[in-house]
Amino acid sequence: MAEHRTKVLILGSGAAGCTAAIYAARANLAPILVAGLQPGGQLTITSDVENYPGFAEAISGPWLMEQMQAQARAVGTEMIDDLILSADLSKRPFVCQGDSGDTYIADTVIVATGASARWLGLQSEKRWSGLGVSACATCDGFFFRGKEVVVVGGGNTAVEEALYLTNHASKVTLIHRRDSLRAERIMQDRLFKNPKVGVVWNSTVEEILGGGDPPGVTGVRLRDTQTGALSELSCDGVFIAIGHTPNTALFAGQLDCDDNGYLITAPDSTATNVPGVFAAGDVQDHIFRQAVTAAGTGCMAAIEADHFLALTQE
Repeated sequence: MAEHRTKVLILGSGAAGCTAAIYAARANLAPILVAGLQPGGQLTITSDVENYPGFAEAISGPWLMEQMQAQARAVGTEMIDDLILSADLSKRPFVCQGDSGDTYIADTVIVATGASARWLGLQSEKRWSGLGVSACATCDGFFFRGKEVVVVGGGNTAVEEALYLTNHASKVTLIHRRDSLRAERIMQDRLFKNPKVGVVWNSTVEEILGGGDPPGVTGVRLRDTQTGALSELSCDGVFIAIGHTPNTALFAGQLDCDDNGYLITAPDSTATNVPGVFAAGDVQDHIFRQAVTAAGTGCMAAIEADHFLALTQE
């Protein structure tokens, strides 16, 4: 059980956390980054990335995160494989306790713990993840040009994903477990007017089907919620759009959150309601949720942490 002291403690090792680490290290702040439960964040479960600037060809998500982490180390970040279980943000320096038993004492904290996509919980969902199953239409829709896809969900996220996918797919089928959508009316109107979109009501996905060479999704098995009858629907991809859960439980009662649990930051800033604590990436962004926007806020958080330290140490 060790004690780690740092000017900047970064929680999370996705695009936001790594970018914050790069900027903080280059500012000679000797940051410590605690990797968290899913080192590398959601990009580690993204097979091909075509929308991160700087790469003419598709790159793999895990490779991109390996490069970000290697860059953070190269410029002076200490990266530790640990999971923060508790954080006392009531006074500075802030004190965090790791699952390893180690204690982390920091003058500033950058929260980049991200958000986790909600999944259906099917074994077949895991089996075909990255092979036709996705939780991000903006990330992966491009790979389904001219193909037929399914979107699961009934809220704003599902309708937004379905509409976006009509830019690529030849047909989009929205599957919802009820007989009406929860999305805003104006979005529903746009959905129903789109000739590429169909809706299957009162149905749940029992299994995602796949096969072939190369292997990929071939369809879904559905269960009618009213009759219990099973049916199959052919498709080339399945997008799970039942929302995201921000990883903010650790900070309950200390950092201000919105109604969905996302950390609230000041306008044009990554500053939270606690001076010296900043939030970057998907943990505070429920709108864009892209690697490039997460990296951008990671940069902002590190610069703001540097400015905060300069002011408080004068």
